[in-house]
Amino acid sequence: MKILSYTFMTFCLTAGAAQADCYADYKAKQDDPLRLHYGVTQVRDACSVRSAEDQLRAALRADGWELLNVLGVFDDAGLQERRDSAGDYFLRY
Repeated sequence: MKILSYTFMTFCLTAGAAQADCYADYKAKQDDPLRLHYGVTQVRDACSVRSAEDQLRAALRADGWELLNVLGVFDDAGLQERRDSAGDYFLRY
């Protein structure tokens, strides 16, 4: 029984490490004067648009930005192709 418990614990600990990183691209704005930006962020919770929205709203608000929308989520394969478009907002939030 102890061997089974240790095996299960080891599996649980390594399963999280095996998950691919998750990223989201988004659009945000500031008013007065109107400013827009496109950015890319790493999603820390579930890899979903909803998780990305929840994470970004507070972080952007703290810097005076309002989240307009999350365009989508993706893995490492889509990260580098978005670097230039995101500019200063690449993995900033």
